[in-house]
Amino acid sequence: MILPWTDHPWEYSVITVPTRRRRALVLALAVLGTTSLAACTTTGTGADGKRPRSSAAAPADPASRPDLRRFYHQKLDWRPCGDHRCASLTVPMDYSRPGDGKTFVLPVAKAVTAVTGKRVGSLVLNPGGPGERGVRLIKDGVAEDIGRGVRERFDIVSFDPRGVGASKPALTCTTADSTESNESKESKESQESAESAESADGEEAAVVPLHPRTASERADALASARETAAGCRAASGPLLPHVGTDDAARDLDVLRAALGERRLTYVGWSYGTSLGTSYAEQFPRRVRAMVLDGAVDPSLDWRQRMLGQATGFRKAVAEYAETCADTVGDACPGTTPEEIRALIDRLLERTGREPLPVDDSAYGLDAAALISALSLSMYTPEAQWQALSEALVAADGGDGTRLAALGAGEEETQDPDAEASGEPAEADPSEGPAESGTDGVPEDNAEAALIAINCRDVPHPRDARAYWDALAPAEKAAGAYGTTGVTSELVCADLPAGPGRPHRVTAEGVPPVLVVGTAGDPATPYAEAVSLARQFPGGMLLSLDAPGHTGYGRSACVDRKVEAYLISLTKVRPGTTCTE
Repeated sequence: MILPWTDHPWEYSVITVPTRRRRALVLALAVLGTTSLAACTTTGTGADGKRPRSSAAAPADPASRPDLRRFYHQKLDWRPCGDHRCASLTVPMDYSRPGDGKTFVLPVAKAVTAVTGKRVGSLVLNPGGPGERGVRLIKDGVAEDIGRGVRERFDIVSFDPRGVGASKPALTCTTADSTESNESKESKESQESAESAESADGEEAAVVPLHPRTASERADALASARETAAGCRAASGPLLPHVGTDDAARDLDVLRAALGERRLTYVGWSYGTSLGTSYAEQFPRRVRAMVLDGAVDPSLDWRQRMLGQATGFRKAVAEYAETCADTVGDACPGTTPEEIRALIDRLLERTGREPLPVDDSAYGLDAAALISALSLSMYTPEAQWQALSEALVAADGGDGTRLAALGAGEEETQDPDAEASGEPAEADPSEGPAESGTDGVPEDNAEAALIAINCRDVPHPRDARAYWDALAPAEKAAGAYGTTGVTSELVCADLPAGPGRPHRVTAEGVPPVLVVGTAGDPATPYAEAVSLARQFPGGMLLSLDAPGHTGYGRSACVDRKVEAYLISLTKVRPGTTCTE
């Protein structure tokens, strides 16, 4: 789900990355929006574009199709890029017409870690999103945070999916004209911010409500969502039908072939589980080993996903209030859970009336941005709760700057080593120009990718009434997290959807898939991991009894079992639960 765009920055979201040095990889979207959309997927389809009902009905291996031969037989031209190697993979834009000359060129990066004599093959990673860049994941040193046994046997590989990052072409929801218009608008707002704090009759200007109740409030929310969707259609219209997860999974099979692998070894976090599931449905016999961490249940519709995640965030924030002292000690913004809950409620009520001041911001921190900061901070409690606690104390004192920074991920170091040395990070030619990509696409186009891919993947109602009807049940189930979740879905009402429908996994012939579920995961609720593991034939569930999003890379116990599976295909026994 995606919050409708308004005249101020809404909320932000983090994509989980499997590294113990985990930084907040932030997208300019709602935290609830990203987590809901990160949990979106489509139906699996065969190489002919139709969903196979069984393995007997599945089409022939696409690698043998004459019209796909040039893609499947390409060789990757690896070249040095910093400490790693980079290449480009060409895939058809439209798999139903691969000979029409239209393609995506996808950047690929790998850390060569396998030891001669021990090498099993390539391990392909997807860090989530959709919209997170795999090339950046490799350059950020993910291989260093993977166990030695895996590194010795696999080269670690990732890529920017179609439309994402340095993909050519890449998605954007902003045209040159709209950029100029927004810059002029922001300048005007900054100049008039003092005057606009009050209306002509002396009353305070209205803030955007978390629960639009009146016809006027709902019209504003709908108009804002439609404006965002219109920007995506204007800037990326020809790409929108071709960026769904099913097509990205086909690209993954082309990458497998280009890497010289007979079968795929794969780890996907969060949205990456959707990509993995789609691959397993389309190419079940091409899977060697597959780990799906922070799982997405493809049988849920948009409303079920939204409610599950909104409820997850509400529970996670409640858990923060209960266990803050155990995690961060004296830094907690209250001495008891009751005091912490009261402070959060007080801030929600206060920011609902008037935004808190934020340094260098004309608008400030409103209730939606507060929800964002709270929700984003639930991803990795061990790394984020102290900063959240300190920011809440500052906000209670009247300064929303630190909470706004948390919501935007600005307190996380993008390149700790470069910052420590005082030198800029080395540019990677595989990632495009420093300021922008080709054809005016911003260097970080995660916002546009998240919108386009998830609206393509998951069917949404076209009639706004369906969203308004969902508001009351969402509020009852998850409070402000629920109503924010509903309104964030509105943008998909005006963007193209694919043929996918909620469905149970069909992947006959796939080897045992390992699904990792974290009991306190707010973004991809644990129940979805349980369900997904049951849907895979021979599916295995590995549970982590802990708060936070995903498990591999956060738990030594999970790491050991995941890596034994990746290396030796060691099965995980039913009921296995990690507590460390």
